[in-house]
Amino acid sequence: MIILFHLRDSTLRFGELKKRTPKITQKMLTQQLRELEADGLVSREVYAEVPPRVEYTSTGLSDELRPILDMLCEWGQRQQHVVHKKGDT
Repeated sequence: MIILFHLRDSTLRFGELKKRTPKITQKMLTQQLRELEADGLVSREVYAEVPPRVEYTSTGLSDELRPILDMLCEWGQRQQHVVHKKGDT
């Protein structure tokens, strides 16, 4: 979900995705990107440069998930607000 969230409006390189998801290991990010690509949710473009450049983009299929991602983000923000209020009492 987090990877799809970051790719929903932009094309990002692996390093950029890693910076935006700092709690994920390089191995896990690689694995997740491969699974998302295999499921048709992420497109991977490799450029024949030295060093090689690889960019990831969301696909039309993942764009269909946008309303669901937006709802989950809104829910998460509401829950954070509730948790902070409970801590104040």
